[in-house]
Amino acid sequence: MNDSGPDSLIPYDEIVQEALRAVVGRVLGQVQVSGGTLPGNHHFYITFKTHAPGVAIPPHLKERFPDEMTIVLQNKFWDLSVEADHFSVGLTFNQVPAKLVIPFAAITGFVDPEVDFGLQFQAEVTEIEPEPHEATENDAPDAESGPRAAPAGDGSNVVSVDFGRKK
Repeated sequence: MNDSGPDSLIPYDEIVQEALRAVVGRVLGQVQVSGGTLPGNHHFYITFKTHAPGVAIPPHLKERFPDEMTIVLQNKFWDLSVEADHFSVGLTFNQVPAKLVIPFAAITGFVDPEVDFGLQFQAEVTEIEPEPHEATENDAPDAESGPRAAPAGDGSNVVSVDFGRKK
């Protein structure tokens, strides 16, 4: 007896990934509508593939983070703009301001540590081999309101979608 089910002619994994990425867009859109202010103590860690199609970041950041990068949206960001397929935001890295454009398809992780919520996505960029890189956070917020570590827990609020593909 074969334990694996039949190949689906419906791309469920792609549909679910797209829907969950839309959650990220909707959350960022609400922040944009509120004037770029995050409610309460919410803050976001967004991880994305730096060489994915449509990603626009300064060359020195692509060199420093050749595969993946995590940004923090908390206190020091500006010009958040959310479109149907991407968002852009201003951040500082080593005291140097930069504008980043990130397609939702490039995102591999979204975490809001305030409420222990996270989403993980399959990378849609498969031709890039991961390379070792440095820690990947933008400049930290002010010391008195610095980022908090993600709460320890059982991960029950983390949604990970990983549909196996048959070859």
